[in-house]
Amino acid sequence: MCLGIPMQVIAVEPGHARCAGRLGERRVRSALVGEVAVGDWLLVFLDSAQERITVERAREVDATLDLIEAVMQGEAGDGDA
Repeated sequence: MCLGIPMQVIAVEPGHARCAGRLGERRVRSALVGEVAVGDWLLVFLDSAQERITVERAREVDATLDLIEAVMQGEAGDGDA
């Protein structure tokens, strides 16, 4: 199973984007999603953008990742994701 991480583009370079997300800043390959602009949201796996997503989808994925992290740490989640 692959888990993509939502990241927001903060700078654009040829073929890459500098993105920020829950794991900090990363240099991400953007070839699979085409041209990106500052402010765009991307679903990133292994430093490669897999999909362009909406801010709403980014929030949903982040909430789901929070629940997964809580379960892995033995915390009870409320199941609202």
